[in-house]
Amino acid sequence: MGGPAAQFKAFADASSDGWQGQAWTDKVAAGFTIGGNLNGDQQGTLAYFATLASQHSMLWCGLNIPGGKHIDDLNRLGCQLGLCAHNPNGKAHPADLATARHLGRRVARIADRLRHCAQEENRP
Repeated sequence: MGGPAAQFKAFADASSDGWQGQAWTDKVAAGFTIGGNLNGDQQGTLAYFATLASQHSMLWCGLNIPGGKHIDDLNRLGCQLGLCAHNPNGKAHPADLATARHLGRRVARIADRLRHCAQEENRP
């Protein structure tokens, strides 16, 4: 309904203790959302996620692929902030699932790069 579910909002509200100590600083964050309409204001949800991540000094990872060219392509709905998916019949579209896997791999690659850089910095 144009924002995160109540359960996620409760999680976000409960994260203030971690925020005080910046426990998630430099961690990689990404987001996805799914709705029954092609444009059900899903980007509002992703913006909420990105704002929360920024408040926690996290590094937000969006998609790195253009989209919106074809119904069966990755990022078929054309959102760069994260994955917006559409499920009018209660089942995720195969292209949205493939985009989710792509985003997961991207987050893992970036986390690995950051880990490698941190290890290099700590070497004598």
